[in-house]
Amino acid sequence: MESERTHAPWSYGAVLYEMNLRQQTPEGTLRAAAERLEGLRAMGVDAVWLMPVYPIGEVNRKGSLGSYYAVRDYEAINPEFGTAEDFDAFVGRAHALGMKVLLDWVANHTSRDARWLREKPADWYERDAAGEPVVPNGWDDTAKLDYGNRAVWQGQIDAMRFWLEKHGIDGFRCDMAMLVPIAFWQEVRRQLGRVRPDLFLLAEAEEPYLFDGAFDACYTWELHHLMNDVARQDKRVTAIRDYLYADRQRYPRSAIRLMFTSNHDENSWNGSEFRRMGAAAEIMAVLTFVLEKGMPLIYTGQEVGYDHAFRFFDRDPLPATAPNGHTAFYRRLATLKHTNPALAAGERGGETIEIRNNAEDCLMTFVREVAGNRVVAIMNLSPYTIRVDYRTGIYAGAYRDGFTGERFDLPGHVEGEMAGWSYRILTSDPDRKP
Repeated sequence: MESERTHAPWSYGAVLYEMNLRQQTPEGTLRAAAERLEGLRAMGVDAVWLMPVYPIGEVNRKGSLGSYYAVRDYEAINPEFGTAEDFDAFVGRAHALGMKVLLDWVANHTSRDARWLREKPADWYERDAAGEPVVPNGWDDTAKLDYGNRAVWQGQIDAMRFWLEKHGIDGFRCDMAMLVPIAFWQEVRRQLGRVRPDLFLLAEAEEPYLFDGAFDACYTWELHHLMNDVARQDKRVTAIRDYLYADRQRYPRSAIRLMFTSNHDENSWNGSEFRRMGAAAEIMAVLTFVLEKGMPLIYTGQEVGYDHAFRFFDRDPLPATAPNGHTAFYRRLATLKHTNPALAAGERGGETIEIRNNAEDCLMTFVREVAGNRVVAIMNLSPYTIRVDYRTGIYAGAYRDGFTGERFDLPGHVEGEMAGWSYRILTSDPDRKP
């Protein structure tokens, strides 16, 4: 088992927001996006992950504006988004509101007209038989870096240090982290951890070895696809249960797992959560806030329930951002996360304890508990009205509804009907004795 580690204190109860700068505002700039931070903070967002802010390559450019992930210069701001001063103002505004900022880092490749291609030795890149930089994974607007060359490692680390020291960010979301050696990420942690001991690193990958002296958190792609499958009823909730037990064995207890119903990849290529999950979108979002080890993610537009697949390579801005019922829903979920230590990520949260029930192919009933705090989740993860019958044992007693705050007595024997895709989240009531 990989080594256990502790994380930045803010991360255990954090709600993360992925900001697609190009689409976040009509202006598509850092300056305009900074004006959105106060509303996100009010909704309960603790940290903002900025998609790449760097200049984008022009060779084989996709669409009118190109891919965020074809980086031309690791130490500059894309003029489309503004200036370095605008970036600093964004980070300063976030920090003043008590929010952290994670920057998207693309370690595997650059654009095909990158500054490094001009300025660095040829052996910084993998080359084909003709001496041209290798195209990775069919992304023909990019050029693959050669991690057999340790100078590339140091070049990457120095560029990452630039953003920590010069621009005060709090960590990185690392694109396709499994495509470069784990030894590189371990060196990132060693060197940059000296610059910032509370550095937070999130891997866009889910290989367990990433937690061996490198990352704080990784994705849960497998869980996400299972949630889509269950929403379509291609699979039953038993598949999610099996995943959770297997997951517990695969990862160290301290591993933080990013959980989501959408992100930029899913939204642009497979559609919004409403398209993929239909009537199950709401309960699946709840699941991402209450599952063991999880750090929930909200993607641009989800905070207002925008049912749209953003064009990835062109301007396609969010048309309206006035708070609505979806905003209130996420605010309630964030409050639930913040006020219940049992729901903390990593090793600080409570482990999942199942309450056995009569309909386990549809119904999840479970408890997460730490000293002084208990959360009970009762979730019908199916479209069917279920006749439920289960005994709560030692978990019977006095609670509050996690969404309404109303008092609720959970009986020792629960019987009745539960509508499809319905749920109830209960939290221990400090004012009442069981």
